[in-house]
Amino acid sequence: MKVAFGLKAHSGWAALVVLGVNRNSLELVDRRRIELVEEEWAKQPYHAAEELDLSEGRAVVKRGVTAAHKNAGRVVKEALNRAQALGCQIVACSILVGEPMPDWTVDEILAVHFRMHKAEGVLFREALAGAATNCGLQVVRVPEKQLTDFAQRQLKGRFKNTVTQLNALGKEAGAPWGKDQKDAALAAAIPLLS
Repeated sequence: MKVAFGLKAHSGWAALVVLGVNRNSLELVDRRRIELVEEEWAKQPYHAAEELDLSEGRAVVKRGVTAAHKNAGRVVKEALNRAQALGCQIVACSILVGEPMPDWTVDEILAVHFRMHKAEGVLFREALAGAATNCGLQVVRVPEKQLTDFAQRQLKGRFKNTVTQLNALGKEAGAPWGKDQKDAALAAAIPLLS
């Protein structure tokens, strides 16, 4: 079965939905929360560095960013291995993304609190995108704030049927099937069906 991953990242974790297609019907292959940090402070490495002197702050941020990428690599590889063990062919990994971040230095980010939030919002999305790329997966960046419009454009006449199928899958699967899972599932359907 051909499948696609859908990922919606948060600070330190992500919702993963693995969606498959079998004779034009969507199937929920897997869904889970994947942890992207091992230590609580690493959920917000820029905030953890906020009160430190710049040298120490840079080191904390570097450790946090490195850990996020390492953990993302591990969890994406685990998801890939699980899907392959089921005999699935992974066609893509869709990641819900926000606006790109300006090319700020760590010092510039730490100087403005708003920038820390922005950097941490981008960190885990980019870590997941890098991990998927490193695993040889096609990465599809789906604009989170325009998800519905983007999906309508990509899926064209299949959009309404796709949403209907995803709603049915969510009801059948039961909790958790909230906004994170719905968004990740729709993102996964885009490369799978377009």
